[in-house]
Amino acid sequence: MEKKTLIDSATLAAHLHDPHWLIVDVRHTLADVEAGRRAYADAHIPGAFFLHLDRDLSAVPNGSNGRHPLPSAAAFCQRLRAIGLDADKSVAIYDDAGGMFAARLWWMLRWIGFFNAAVLDGGWHKWQRENRPTSSAVPQAVHSDFHGFAQDAMQVNAAYVAAHLQAPDMLLLDARSPDRFRGQNETLDPVGGHIPGAGNRFFQSNLDAGGCFKSAGELRQEFQHLLGTHSPQQVVHQCGSGVTACHNLLAMEVAGLHGSRLYPGSWSEWCSDPARPISTD
Repeated sequence: MEKKTLIDSATLAAHLHDPHWLIVDVRHTLADVEAGRRAYADAHIPGAFFLHLDRDLSAVPNGSNGRHPLPSAAAFCQRLRAIGLDADKSVAIYDDAGGMFAARLWWMLRWIGFFNAAVLDGGWHKWQRENRPTSSAVPQAVHSDFHGFAQDAMQVNAAYVAAHLQAPDMLLLDARSPDRFRGQNETLDPVGGHIPGAGNRFFQSNLDAGGCFKSAGELRQEFQHLLGTHSPQQVVHQCGSGVTACHNLLAMEVAGLHGSRLYPGSWSEWCSDPARPISTD
């Protein structure tokens, strides 16, 4: 199956009524978790299905597994079957936050072995600016028999990160804003700071002034500067809860830097254990 990353609005518009395409709306607001669903009900790209970050793309947090823990592969696949995902379909994913949430679903689809999915470059805002069609109608899904299986090599856990904090074979990249990385203005997690040794690549640095991803060449140059002597396969991405880290992972794939991994629990899991070290340097 072809491995996709981004799709432009013109290409998606040409496939709005293609039965072999599946469009997914994952708009979300961390401060108002029902805002995305309300926005979807008001207007969305025609034919799009809605998936909720907390309910469909995350398991239930228990205080020690992060704010957006991954669901089981079985539970995730069950949700995908309900919106009609088939192995032969192409998936286009969008949000209204520069791909912040769309990248999470993009990565999760890869995680269960489905690679024919792409994030709509520029998302909902670009779609609206171009006066492309919208709808408030909720499509009817035909349930599928899709099955996927977790690709465990695509992720690492807290134990792996802890064991490699001082090792030269891991480069940890934190996708949060610089102030939160430094432990300042922390409003989402009970502890401020970052995992010792991590570098900071704010996910919004992947976007240009118009809210689209920078060119592959520009992203490659920027990430190679961060990587230094590390290979892409030695990079582990994290953020606050394993969401915006996927944006950096997507950007590296766009840049042709393949094989980096995700720490899904990220800072919100890491800081839940007071025995784990933290840094504010």
